[in-house]
Amino acid sequence: MSGTKTPDGRTSERLGGPARKITPLPQQDPSFGRLMRSWLENHKASLLDSLWRLGHQPIGSFFSCLVMAVALSLPMGLALLLDNVERLAGSWQKAAQISLFLQQDISDNASQAVRDRATSLPEVAKVDWITPEQALQEFQQLSGLSEALKALPENPLPTVVLVTPKEIDKAALEQLRTQLANWPEVALAQLDMLWVERLTAILGLGDRFVFGLALLLIAALLLVIGNTIRLHIENRRAEIEVVKLVGGTDSYVRRPFLYMGTLYGLGAGLGAWLLLAYGLGWLNEAVLNLAGLYSSDFTLGGVPLADGLSLMCGAILLGYIGAWLAVARHLRELAPK
Repeated sequence: MSGTKTPDGRTSERLGGPARKITPLPQQDPSFGRLMRSWLENHKASLLDSLWRLGHQPIGSFFSCLVMAVALSLPMGLALLLDNVERLAGSWQKAAQISLFLQQDISDNASQAVRDRATSLPEVAKVDWITPEQALQEFQQLSGLSEALKALPENPLPTVVLVTPKEIDKAALEQLRTQLANWPEVALAQLDMLWVERLTAILGLGDRFVFGLALLLIAALLLVIGNTIRLHIENRRAEIEVVKLVGGTDSYVRRPFLYMGTLYGLGAGLGAWLLLAYGLGWLNEAVLNLAGLYSSDFTLGGVPLADGLSLMCGAILLGYIGAWLAVARHLRELAPK
């Protein structure tokens, strides 16, 4: 008795005559459930493999995440500080208030009518009313001439209506000031256009600086992640060439490195969040001491939850993109010769 191998790996026995033909089992098309389970198993294996490799290089992985976390925290920290400065000022729109000095002999009812009319304008966000008595009291406190002002026969200060616009735009503010100045109850409508121009320039400079810094640091992050993934690819070059030699697809080879880049981004985002929270808390101690000297209760705000989650998502996306670019560049070089 002898045996031979069939193409499907099964053995056919010879019993003194011709070999019996064994019909292979029919191949069944895999169902969607099997394909989904296989897909999940492949991704799970890639994720565990990436975690295992990062865990076996704890120091290198930690410092790579730390470098990326510092780069991520710089533009976000600057944006948070600018938001706190804006909150300290109360409102940027308040700096562009239009002061309406009403006629000296105007009645309280007419002043109230001017205030209600200004409030109804769509370009106006807020209207404040300062009576002559309030203006005189404030002037006495600021000027230190309270005794001299008491000798005046009557209050020389008029009623003032402060109009706060919704938007800071030079042309729109000038148009609004001209419109308010034409009211018969208004003696003078004053707007510090120079300060508005300075404020607009400062805001534009701050936005452009933050945007430019963010672009530079995003490019630096992509380079750091790409270089880190490249080192992992070089360490596994022989393994990847063997996988591709036996028929491994590009997506199969790429998948572990994409998970590795995503994990780097996750660690960097979490580290940046912690750095920002600790840095703002540390800086807040000095801010509290300074605010106390001015009898103010101002404190720095922490990292909002929405901003923190956005930072995490952005870091994960950058890690994924950086890993994809690095693998796509080196994948063609790893084709079997």
